[in-house]
Amino acid sequence: MPEFNRLEWFQKEVQPHEPLLRSYLIKKFPTLDDVDDVIQEAYARLFKSCQESEIRQPKAFLFSISRNLVYDKFRRSNIVQFESLASFSESFVSDSRSDVSESVSRRDEVNLIMEAVQSLPKRCRQIMTLRVIYGLSYKEIAAKMEISNHTVKAQISRGIRKVSKYLAKHEVTAETLKHFGG
Repeated sequence: MPEFNRLEWFQKEVQPHEPLLRSYLIKKFPTLDDVDDVIQEAYARLFKSCQESEIRQPKAFLFSISRNLVYDKFRRSNIVQFESLASFSESFVSDSRSDVSESVSRRDEVNLIMEAVQSLPKRCRQIMTLRVIYGLSYKEIAAKMEISNHTVKAQISRGIRKVSKYLAKHEVTAETLKHFGG
């Protein structure tokens, strides 16, 4: 793809989404102090990716890159913004025409799970966050937090029990608990 076409594509297909992206980042990650840096890095990565292959959904790709950059930043600084990380919905940037009531229901369930996890004691919440949001193994969590594997297993078990009770109070089905994958 010649350089001028790539630039034209970028100006037409990517840059118009910057206000929505900026708004999304500010709303979902209120402690993020360098939104401009995240956006610029996302642009750089997107531009590099478009040199290597065709990007069919630039808006979704831009949001995905930005979200991952924020996750990496939070991981590096050990800041856990559980509600911000987990409330991201792919349907927010998706062009698909999914059933609105299904999307709202799914978002409500995810928000309820976030409330349940936020209600956990700090250590348990941190371990559950590393497991559920970041997908770390028990061993990786133990190494990161400098605790034993046994402690990780016990805290996850405790967390799942407490989250289950919380969700049961709110009449959420066992189907919702599949998000945890213990």
